[in-house]
Amino acid sequence: MSSSRVAQILSTLRREESETLGLPQLLCQACAHALPVSGVGLAIMTEKGSGGAIAATNETAKVMEDLQLGLGEGPCVDASREGRPVLQPDLQSTAPHRWPVFGPAVLEAGIAAIFAFPLQVGGISLGVLDLYRNTTGHLDDEELKEALAFADAATVILLQLQDRTQPGDALHEQLSDPVEGSREVHQATGMISVQAAVGLADALLLLRGNAYAAERTVLQAARDVITRRLRFHPEDDHHE
Repeated sequence: MSSSRVAQILSTLRREESETLGLPQLLCQACAHALPVSGVGLAIMTEKGSGGAIAATNETAKVMEDLQLGLGEGPCVDASREGRPVLQPDLQSTAPHRWPVFGPAVLEAGIAAIFAFPLQVGGISLGVLDLYRNTTGHLDDEELKEALAFADAATVILLQLQDRTQPGDALHEQLSDPVEGSREVHQATGMISVQAAVGLADALLLLRGNAYAAERTVLQAARDVITRRLRFHPEDDHHE
């Protein structure tokens, strides 16, 4: 892909960066606008495959990232582990066989195609840029080049944000918060799925909806589910 295109993307994002809208979120929004996709998510990943979503364009993109990282399988996880793009233009045909748990859950969420691009420096895995569609279909050659340019730009952003950290800090503030507690969110999602008799995708939506309504973080809501201060019921959006 063209390095000039990557520089152009970065230049535009830096002009738009603000205290309320960081570079990861801006990149996802710009990528979704530039390509014929329904949404975009950005996740950081460790060498062992754990991590968390740090930006997403919409609720479905958040669910896509949470399902992959929580369940430990999906295009995002494979792209990070294998160090190559994982392009799935028709999840209905491939996902249930390739990813037995993630497959049914992602289809339940209304996602028909995912294109996952690893963010790497040499052999070091930094994260994954995920694009999804709610209809099936490939990216053509020009669209693929554009997606790769955005993946390169995302890699630069992750590196530069980490360079801004204070000595002794593990991660830049734009990278750290969503990662903390990812296991707790996954655990709570599984509990809600059983309590409310819904799939994992719907369970995540219930958890996020509760957090939004109560004006608190998803992690805080998840901890209440785990400690049984918060419980969901079948066929009912209300809880105690």
